[in-house]
Amino acid sequence: MRRVDFTPLEQRKLTFDTHALVKDLQASGFEKQQAEIIVTALVTLTTGNMDTVYRDMVTTSHQEIALQQIMAHLDAIRKDMVILEKSEFANLRAENEFTEQEKKLMEVGTEFDKKNADVDRSTTEATKKIDIEVASLKTLLESLKLDTIRYLAAFVFACLAMALGFYRLWK
Repeated sequence: MRRVDFTPLEQRKLTFDTHALVKDLQASGFEKQQAEIIVTALVTLTTGNMDTVYRDMVTTSHQEIALQQIMAHLDAIRKDMVILEKSEFANLRAENEFTEQEKKLMEVGTEFDKKNADVDRSTTEATKKIDIEVASLKTLLESLKLDTIRYLAAFVFACLAMALGFYRLWK
């Protein structure tokens, strides 16, 4: 709940002249008592509305106080965040401090990985060379097969030619 200062009833100003309104109502045909009751009701309604407005109003001093409270709250949050960051940084630094054995172990692991990569590279190169040699041998084999078939065909034709030659001679 916020505290709101009300202007005392005596200091509040109505936005219309009640006496003039009573006279206007009498001039319109209302009796004096009826006109006064109507004006009293209007004053009561207007006063109630003004009370509602005054209750809902926030003064400059209230705004300044609320702003100061918000700024104080934000400062407290900032301080908490700085403390939290410092503690997290300290934890990270503690986690990153390794013993000498752990450092040596990491170095050995790094060297092992490098040597393993060299072995893998050498194996890959040897595999490529073997694949190239196998391909060239397959090409040579196909070439030799073709030459063998050619010589065989030539031999068969030569045999046929000689057989035809002998056949002709005997006939």
